[in-house]
Amino acid sequence: MQDELYIKRCIELAQKALGKTYPNPLVGSVIVHNGEIIGEGYHHKAGEAHAEINAINSVKNKELISESTIYVSLEPCAHYGKTPPCALKIKELGFKKVVIGAMDSHDKVNGKGKKIIQDAGIEVISGVLENECIELNKRFFTYHEKQRPFIILKWAESGDRFMDKDFKPYSISNSLANQFVHQLRADEHAILVGTQTALNDNPSLTVRNVEGENPVRILIDFDLKVPIDFKIFNNEAKTLVFNSIKEGTENNIHFIKIKKENFLSDLMNALYKEQIQSVIIEGGSFTLQQFIDANLWDEAIVIKNENLKLENGTKAPEFDLKPNRIERFRDNSIQFYKK
Repeated sequence: MQDELYIKRCIELAQKALGKTYPNPLVGSVIVHNGEIIGEGYHHKAGEAHAEINAINSVKNKELISESTIYVSLEPCAHYGKTPPCALKIKELGFKKVVIGAMDSHDKVNGKGKKIIQDAGIEVISGVLENECIELNKRFFTYHEKQRPFIILKWAESGDRFMDKDFKPYSISNSLANQFVHQLRADEHAILVGTQTALNDNPSLTVRNVEGENPVRILIDFDLKVPIDFKIFNNEAKTLVFNSIKEGTENNIHFIKIKKENFLSDLMNALYKEQIQSVIIEGGSFTLQQFIDANLWDEAIVIKNENLKLENGTKAPEFDLKPNRIERFRDNSIQFYKK
C-alpha cells in the first residue's frame, strides 16, 4: 500500500508538465527514507533534467540516498540522449530500492533501465499502479507502439444534432465548455481541421482562455484553398499543411505532399515522422466521419447543448456509442468516450 501511495504522488507530479514534455513522456519521481519523503521531482520539458535527477537534486542530505527508495512512474531511461541515463545515476548513487510504476515500451529502454539497476544488486519492484501509469502516458505509448499519434475526436452539437445553423458558424458551447476546450488544446500536441472548417470558421486554433502552449496546427487542404492570410497561418504556432500540390517550409508553415487515396494511413505515417504524439481532430463533420469510419481514434469528446435546437445545418457525425462518463458544464454536457 505504501508503494502505491508514493507512485500516486509520482503521477501527480508528472501531470504538472502535461503538454510540455513532447516528445518525451510524463514522469514523476519521489525519494523516501524511513517512511518520509526527502526528495521529489518531475520532468518539466524535453532537453531538461529527467524526473529522477530533479528528485535527487532536491534531497538536502545526500548521505541518506543509499538508505532510501526511489519511486518513479516510468522505468528509468537507459540511453544517452540530451541527458545521461537515469538508470546509471541510480546505480552510481546506490539506492537501497527502486519502485517503478510502468515499464517503458520505447525500443531504447524496454527493460534495459531495470536490468542496469538489478545488475548493480539493487532491489527493483515494477508494475505498481501500472494501469494508472500507462494512462498517464497513453500518448507516448500509443505513438511508440502503434507508430501513430493518440487521436482525440472533438465536436460540439445541438440537441437536434447539428454542428452549425443553416451551414453558417454558430456558437453551440458556453464559456465554461470553451475554457475546457482551450485546456484540452494546451494539454495535447496538435490539433487538426479540414479545408471546410478553416474556410467557414477562420479559426486560429490557439490557446487563449487558459495558460499553456499552443498546439501544432494541422490543416488538411488538398487543393490549397485556404487563403494565406487566414488565422491558421499566423505566427502564433507551427502549422503543417497536408496537400497534393507542394512541399517545403515557409516561416512557421510546413507544406507536406500527400495523395487523396488512402490518405488517412499516409497522414498517420507523416505525423509519426513529425513526432506528433497526440492530435485533437476538431474538423467538420466530414473529416470526423472519416476517422470514425476508419475506426481510427482513441478517445472522443462531444459537447452537447441539449436545449439548443438549430433545425438545419451540418449534421453531427454518426457515432452510436455510449459515453464512459458525462460531465455537466452548466447548460452543456460533455460526453467522454474511450475505446
